[in-house]
Amino acid sequence: KTGLVTLFFSSSIFINAQTKSNKVAPIISYGSAENAGMSAERIARIDSMCISAIKEGDLPGIVALVARNGKIVYNKAFGTSNADTKKALKTDDIFRLASQSKAITATAVMMLWEQGKFRLDDPVSKYIPEFKNPVVLDSLLADGSYTTTPADKEISIRHLLTHTSGIGYGVIDGDDRFKKIYDKAGIIDLFTTKNISIAENTKKLAILPLHHNPGEKFTYSESYDVLGYFIEIISGLPFDKFLRTHIFNPLGMDDTWFYLPDSKADRLVSVQKKEDGKWENYPITFYDTNYPINGAKKFFSGGAGLSSTAEDYAKFLQMYLNQGVYNGKRLLSRTTVNIILANQINDLWGENPNVVYGLAFAIQSQKGEEKGESGSEGTFSWGGYFNTQYFADPKEQVIGIILKQTQGPVDDKTGWKFPILVAQSIDD
Repeated sequence: KTGLVTLFFSSSIFINAQTKSNKVAPIISYGSAENAGMSAERIARIDSMCISAIKEGDLPGIVALVARNGKIVYNKAFGTSNADTKKALKTDDIFRLASQSKAITATAVMMLWEQGKFRLDDPVSKYIPEFKNPVVLDSLLADGSYTTTPADKEISIRHLLTHTSGIGYGVIDGDDRFKKIYDKAGIIDLFTTKNISIAENTKKLAILPLHHNPGEKFTYSESYDVLGYFIEIISGLPFDKFLRTHIFNPLGMDDTWFYLPDSKADRLVSVQKKEDGKWENYPITFYDTNYPINGAKKFFSGGAGLSSTAEDYAKFLQMYLNQGVYNGKRLLSRTTVNIILANQINDLWGENPNVVYGLAFAIQSQKGEEKGESGSEGTFSWGGYFNTQYFADPKEQVIGIILKQTQGPVDDKTGWKFPILVAQSIDD
């Protein structure tokens, strides 16, 4: 009987998570710069940026994509994808997205929210009981134990979406105390080849102390891995299957995976680091950079686990520019997109008036537009741990994506140059 209930529940999610739409909206395809209102001569300046970055040794390789009104007007690859083989990088090569996974996870959360499955300000302990009665760290003692005080409120779903939960990020955390606490507890911080699930990791994480009271500060965290497990509980589906069924398949994102099928593994770009002036493939450290093709393939990290291509990610961003619709399917309501792209944490993100923080996106303010930061007011963007960046400008209907795979110090100027070169190419 229980099995039949679970099957019915999962089937209902399968049917209802995305719906048909009569809205006519662009889908990603190729077109000319001129027809999209852009200057081919000016957009060619991106060539110079990429060629110079590789020639000067700032990057081993880069893929850059520009789309406007749903038309890809620029998609080129430069440099190499592997330091050992010197294989030429291709536009359909697959990159580790790392934190670019967060926007996809947030989308999945909000698709379920639209069905009335929960409220954004519900305590997460309502669905994951281990989070009940959170505590805040006071001090870490020499023997590895610690003292705490009770938090003044429960962690909510909104806190998880906005990185205001107080949860930390272990090995990449800015506070060494949390690095030690998370390490001792065996927390997986980003991605792994180990045989562990997000459910197991989340339950261990839930009983650890917080940086601060929920909602008090912005602390970049593992909250999106928690949300991955939350999606499994609410939907009744494994997280990877929910994304495949309700986001990737409807958008035609056939090259986006937590773990790559064997047929796609040879397209994975190697992570590289610079050593004595030369690029070399990154070694195994606290994680194995080959996690998308090696190991247990069991840990579906909502905060950092996905790999994809520039073209696939453009489809995802185009869905947002279309206000939730793509290829005849509505994934999100226009009203929900507006919520996702609204300032959700007021000034908790810092004192920079040029950007605000929504649900997984940094969003350009009017002051940012006026200062020439990165596109028009409302432009949303983010990046990833392995040196990837994207932005989408709703006013100009422009998408820009640059994918690289590096670790360690790099003198990479493409991150700030790229939005300028895209914007100056607009010619309408």
